[in-house]
Amino acid sequence: MRRAGQVVREVLELVRSQVKPGATTLDLEKTAEARLAELGVKAAFKGYHGYPCVLCTSVNSEVVHGIPSPKRVLKEGDIVSLDFGAVVDGYFGDAAITVPVGEKIDPETARLLKVTEASLSAAIEVVRPGATLGDVGFAVQKVVEAEGFSVVRDFVGHGIGVHMHEDPQVPNFGVAGRGMKLRTGMVIAIEPMVNAGKSDVVVLGDGWTAVTADGSMSAHFEHSVAVTATGARILTE
Repeated sequence: MRRAGQVVREVLELVRSQVKPGATTLDLEKTAEARLAELGVKAAFKGYHGYPCVLCTSVNSEVVHGIPSPKRVLKEGDIVSLDFGAVVDGYFGDAAITVPVGEKIDPETARLLKVTEASLSAAIEVVRPGATLGDVGFAVQKVVEAEGFSVVRDFVGHGIGVHMHEDPQVPNFGVAGRGMKLRTGMVIAIEPMVNAGKSDVVVLGDGWTAVTADGSMSAHFEHSVAVTATGARILTE
């Protein structure tokens, strides 16, 4: 799983380097697909329940599952979530980053990105044998809501291993001390999805793209994290 995680990180960083005004989200897709072919590695997303691409590219108010398109041209000041998964020797890796487009980004949007990434770090810090899923979700929720943002509740993180989505579900909200206890050897994908406005989302007519109901900006960060005897090991950093 560490090898799968390293492929995910390499591809995400390569795609990040191609994010610029004038690029299309399909350009980013082609970059990821070409690197996967060079590595001889299978994409985790393409074909999953009919999803057509190797990347999810979610721009501005798009929360998750945005489909790359030649018509979606990135502009200065946009943000784009890049969500990507790979399969190596039958094991999955999954991670996401949200990056600004160009040099100028609205200060409040920049704060949204910073807080969302910080909430992921806070969740990872509590991962250890005996901690609960409630501890993980509460860690995310506490950071996000303290800054006046909201946690998306319609989508959650997940277990990951020989399948991309395995039990347990990993909500980004919860009550500390509640829920399943983490055990050594588990691997979970922790992925805060955070809205600048309210938490409500709707899915567009393509059946995939989820957007904020109020049109506010949304950010998404994710790591695949192993539970070890000494705490968390991030497999996708």
